[in-house]
Amino acid sequence: MCEPSHATHPAPSSAANHLTVLLHFTELEANPDDAEEDSDVDELEEENIFQSIHGGKVLKELIEPYQERVEKLRKFLLDVNPAIQYDLVTLEDPYGPAITDPNLNCIVVSDETQKGGEAVNRKRQENALQELAIHKICLVKDAHRTADEEEKISSSTLRKRLLGSLLVPPKNNPKIPPAPYVIGLTGSTGSGKTAVAQILQKMGVTIIAADQVGHETYKPGNAAYQRILQEFGQDILRKDGTIDRSALGKIIFGDDEKLKCLTDIVWPETATLVKQRITEAGAEGKPVCVVDAALLLEAGWIDMVHEVWVVIVPEEEALERIMMRDNISEEDAKKRLASQWTNVQRVQHANVVLCTLWEPQVTEKQVQKAWQLLQKRRPLC
Repeated sequence: MCEPSHATHPAPSSAANHLTVLLHFTELEANPDDAEEDSDVDELEEENIFQSIHGGKVLKELIEPYQERVEKLRKFLLDVNPAIQYDLVTLEDPYGPAITDPNLNCIVVSDETQKGGEAVNRKRQENALQELAIHKICLVKDAHRTADEEEKISSSTLRKRLLGSLLVPPKNNPKIPPAPYVIGLTGSTGSGKTAVAQILQKMGVTIIAADQVGHETYKPGNAAYQRILQEFGQDILRKDGTIDRSALGKIIFGDDEKLKCLTDIVWPETATLVKQRITEAGAEGKPVCVVDAALLLEAGWIDMVHEVWVVIVPEEEALERIMMRDNISEEDAKKRLASQWTNVQRVQHANVVLCTLWEPQVTEKQVQKAWQLLQKRRPLC
């Protein structure tokens, strides 16, 4: 992927025993066995390595916890050369000790980080420190890459491969029968959850749209209807006696106490109706059904399902989709997202994660993969 180069300065001799490695943390973590073959770390025979750790990742919600990554890096370094002494440094700024430590002699970079190495030397000059020798290494090619993946071994690629896979085995839920097997599909507004539900529906999966079911609780004759009127008054009624949900929305907007009052009425009633739909699906012999619910986790409905599938996109993408879809300002779109759980919160409860950031066919492949894997693990009742 690159021509080996000792750009700017040659690699240090054996007398020089301090260097810094400038690279993305998970480039080594992605596949330690393969990375070891091409890292050049042991060839430099250094005694002290500063490893820079920083973020800015694709699918950052799927990055392993910090301490787990540190331990994997520690194991990698010991596998390369047990005699190496090293410090793992968490960066509080883009440069870390590379621009302040006078004992460092060399910085190891790749094509991707060479400009960073040059920037380090400029900072060292400003700090009246000797420039570091810049030693460039090649990145290992990914022998298993597909046409739409990066050529190098990449932690971002590995995280994309996790999409549609079972990340966490589902817990046994004695509160619900084994059949039909219930998937809870959730995601924030703008996540593409509806697109995933449509793909599943085309595949013949029974979809229970909890958001639509929830609308039924506002209809005259339902238990929630009278309670809503008692709490919010007659002014929210249309002439035909139905609840004007937009008028109700203006009352609760920005008022957490009133919003909670409404959800305390509507969510339990919605849950009852959704459970009825699940029971009906089972009576019809449906082996699997999907509860499509934006507020599945916020409402505490996790006990109604066997697995949770979470759909995510970066916040910036969600904002653009919301503004375009609903013709609203960025400020209003941000308020909508802020009122819901974040991707990180949702992923913490996910068994399967899907992402609709790329082309529709990429999303469809993820869904098909998730569905095929589900058939292998769900109980056959």
